Amino acid sequence: MDQGNTDIAEAPLPTAGTLRARRSLPRQVLRFIAFNLRMLKMVRMGHH
Repeated sequence: MDQGNTDIAEAPLPTAGTLRARRSLPRQVLRFIAFNLRMLKMVRMGHH
């Protein structure tokens, strides 16, 4: 159990830029659209 706490304590913290990007609604919308387009592409490739 102690190993888990040590791993969490040593995990890197996100930078200010990373936190800002995570909170950015326009960026999240664009990422959501891009992800869905990739999923659609994969589904279409699977249905010959």
